[in-house]
Amino acid sequence: MGDALGSATAKQAEERFPRKLRMGMIGGGRGAMIGAVHRRAAMLDGGVELVAGAFSSTAEKSLESGRDLYVPDDRIYGSWQEMLEAESAMPEDKRLDFVSVVTPNHVHYPVALAFAKAGFNVACDKPLCHTVEQAMDLVKATDDNNIVFAVTYNYTGYPMVKQARRMVREGELGELRKVIVEYPQGWLSERIEADGQKQASWRTDPARSGVAGAMGDIGSHSENLMSYITGLEIESICADLTTFVTGRPLDDDGNILLRFKGGAKGILQVSQVTVGEENGIKIRVWGTKAGIAWEQENPNYLRVVSNTDPVKVMARANGYLYEEAAAASRIPTGHPEGYFEAFGNIYKAFTDTIRAKILGVEPSPLALDFPGPREGARGVYFIHRSVESSASDVKWLPYNPPV
Repeated sequence: MGDALGSATAKQAEERFPRKLRMGMIGGGRGAMIGAVHRRAAMLDGGVELVAGAFSSTAEKSLESGRDLYVPDDRIYGSWQEMLEAESAMPEDKRLDFVSVVTPNHVHYPVALAFAKAGFNVACDKPLCHTVEQAMDLVKATDDNNIVFAVTYNYTGYPMVKQARRMVREGELGELRKVIVEYPQGWLSERIEADGQKQASWRTDPARSGVAGAMGDIGSHSENLMSYITGLEIESICADLTTFVTGRPLDDDGNILLRFKGGAKGILQVSQVTVGEENGIKIRVWGTKAGIAWEQENPNYLRVVSNTDPVKVMARANGYLYEEAAAASRIPTGHPEGYFEAFGNIYKAFTDTIRAKILGVEPSPLALDFPGPREGARGVYFIHRSVESSASDVKWLPYNPPV
């Protein structure tokens, strides 16, 4: 089926889909920032409703959180295991269309794997899981059970990121030579986890966060953004991870040199101790013809430079953008869009693909433009290889992701 026909078929399917998709959530209860983001993003376009959940690690907190969200008491569960058993037995007209897994990292794998094996479509927060072996289990479960699985690397949902990606694919930058991606934050510049700060506590705990701190939390985002835009494959890495805050068991700063297949070179740097910085993920890419720059704190614009033309600034929602960038905007240019909308674009593509699956039609290329378990597995491999490189006396380690 050609792209044009696929797009038309999926569009017709979306227009005649008879109801909202039914969403369940694991985690994301009271005080959980990312859970609220997922709910708002999933329901941004009006095609999804939250109908069930196990929202906390205790039955009491889960019930309180579910009632906050107007979920019926009989579909608020005290554990994800209870939820899986009950929801698996639901009749077709009540069965969940997908579940969102928004727990701390260490719970991602058992929950996502169990629901995937039970045939539920899954959206999972990043990083996907703790180990590469777990990641490959999730890839296999997705394939074996024919489910739709998204990993919410949300920065790829921004319209101007999609524009940058297409410009690279169209050869507008020429042959790529240099990539720099950086992600500075300052919120962990002091040991706030020792005072019980919830978001800091699990991110700095190896049992819950995994083998890396900043490199796992925001380095995985940086690697995914870089790979999504450039399409480059890492050949080898040289990493230097540091823990600046005394008493913290995981890295809070990292710098990586990258060699790509084909000869391009890169730098990836992240930090959660750069005082005064907020959420400044930024990427710059240079080729033989031109360069581009995009930053998340000013996301509606893409800067384009060359040696032959004036500096050009492209803006979201204009007619000169490529189709995928234009389709990712909801309101006219001049009205800023941001984090929720980008997150919503991941969910829109994910749920459009679910609708197409339910109706038995081919999803459009636009619907398939979201990170899946293979991207998630590559992210887990990147985290582990970064830690291994930093601990090694070898300057360059080869890079061979399993997918």
